[in-house]
Amino acid sequence: MTQLELREILSPNHDARPPGQAVDILLLHYTGMKSAQAAIDRLVDPTAKVSAHYLIEENGTAWRLVPEERRAWHAGISFWAGARDINARSIGIELVNPGHEFGYRPFPPAQMASLEALAKEILARHPIPARRVLGHSDVAPPRKQDPGELFDWAGLARRGIGLWPRAGAAARSWSLAELQAGLGRFGYEVPDHGELDAATRTVLIAFQRHFRPARIDGTPDEESAGILADLLDQIG
Repeated sequence: MTQLELREILSPNHDARPPGQAVDILLLHYTGMKSAQAAIDRLVDPTAKVSAHYLIEENGTAWRLVPEERRAWHAGISFWAGARDINARSIGIELVNPGHEFGYRPFPPAQMASLEALAKEILARHPIPARRVLGHSDVAPPRKQDPGELFDWAGLARRGIGLWPRAGAAARSWSLAELQAGLGRFGYEVPDHGELDAATRTVLIAFQRHFRPARIDGTPDEESAGILADLLDQIG
């Protein structure tokens, strides 16, 4: 595993976590900007009012921007498993990548190796369950796509970071209401009225982007239901 060397450029954009609030989410982002320097400049700009705890460049260079004990401002309007102040309970890592707007591309091996090393250090300090290693698109489906379908969630899970469906997860013939209920149990904010509305499609797209990136269409199909059932089985 890569021996991580952190550089430091501190952002002024943070505040105190609520008293007694544990860190139980690791939230992964891409920067979605044209260059690493542009992303760093924005994350340390006091007028931007955004930040993250860490940033990792494509060559693997890693930066600490906000101390872990402080609340960085990276999640925005978000939700997971009943919680809305995701910043209060999470550590945010930004991965330099131009994103879908500026030429989305795969995350290089050096970048992923540094992410693995950093994530393992974070998980050693905080009791974050595998099911709560998430992407920005998971907690904010209407607004975000990152880190996106080219991010290697499966490889990260093989290294003990995050959750991934087991090979051969059987397809399930779930009703739409059952699928909505399952997505809600997993953590997504999704309607439960049994109708395929825009909000449900948006959540399904986020789920597929993370757990079935080969086909992201927002369709409530049997394969998606089977993957979800397997994940729910894994978390008990």
